Amino acid sequence: MKRILVIEDQAPMRRNIALMLEMEGYEVLTAENGRVGVDTARQKLPHLVICDVMMPELDGHGVVQTLRTEDATATLPFIFLTARSDKTDVRIGMNFGADDYLVKPVVREDLLAAVEARLARAEAIEARVQAAATANGAGFHPDFSTHEPLILMGLTNREAEVLLWVAQGKSNGDVAGILGMSEKTVKQHMGNIFEKLGVENRNAAAMQAVEVLSRPRIS
Repeated sequence: MKRILVIEDQAPMRRNIALMLEMEGYEVLTAENGRVGVDTARQKLPHLVICDVMMPELDGHGVVQTLRTEDATATLPFIFLTARSDKTDVRIGMNFGADDYLVKPVVREDLLAAVEARLARAEAIEARVQAAATANGAGFHPDFSTHEPLILMGLTNREAEVLLWVAQGKSNGDVAGILGMSEKTVKQHMGNIFEKLGVENRNAAAMQAVEVLSRPRIS
């Protein structure tokens, strides 16, 4: 059973989201503010986090920043809840490491679609990493904190930034939002990346990136 953590300071909203998820068979953990949410994530290691942006104690941006710096939660799928649909606000959240966002009040169909998509993508990434680890006889532990090692693959700085997010399972639309460019521009960068790396698809490019990002860094 997949375990989902809902961090929301408004009790009615928190209960409503938890109920929708429980009715679909998910195990749901709840937290009333960001600090409690971080502690719960550390202790219970959920498969996905749904988190409000504006909260007392610690806001959603602080939550995702904290979780992204810790090994156990660094790649945890993270969905923001926001009452604001402003693109700048969304981009800030994505830059901090969020995978998706939902605008409140949350529609049941949108919530379940986002949760299912992010869990499926996380499983796919894990499967690719495990397959590569088995093939190479060693486990991969990629460090996604910087794109700089990817420049050594012959990529430009911008191409390396794009590939860093693709290696974490982001779609072209996600990358466009994070890096502040059009989806068309992301596709152009991906075409250049495929040509430079000698690959034909994003999965192959992502696996090469994971391999590079798993290598020990020379300080």
